[in-house]
Amino acid sequence: MLIVLQRVSQAQVEVDGVVRGAIGPGIMALVGLVESDADAELAWCCDKLLDLRIFEDAAGKMNLSLRDVPGAGVLLVPNFTLAGDARKGRRPSFDRAMKPERSEGMFATFVDRVRASAGPGINVQTGVFRTHMRVSLLNDGPVTLILDTAQR
Repeated sequence: MLIVLQRVSQAQVEVDGVVRGAIGPGIMALVGLVESDADAELAWCCDKLLDLRIFEDAAGKMNLSLRDVPGAGVLLVPNFTLAGDARKGRRPSFDRAMKPERSEGMFATFVDRVRASAGPGINVQTGVFRTHMRVSLLNDGPVTLILDTAQR
């Protein structure tokens, strides 16, 4: 599983000109699933996403997690292209990306896990699986991290 997460002041996803998910301060996460992913990868990424200390405390140090920021949100955006391999040639290969028939359910399971673990204090929003989305965000920092379960 691969996640590119960014600390944001705001982020949103539009499909066909309609906002389908939006957050204020928090984390926007592009989520890519690979064929080998299972429940263990979902659990690890969920914990990291919610507990990474990437928000500043009163002293300006990155000591706070998403759980510590009042009114924080997380926008989860399915993105199979994260599993692309561009090492050879000019067209990326998506052979290791999880097939859509399986990944749609796996993404939904991940969203459910994040919602359950986050609790009512964190606004969890999503993009729309298998659609063309327009994602906009205001990166805060910038703070951008990559989670890769293959390298944990």
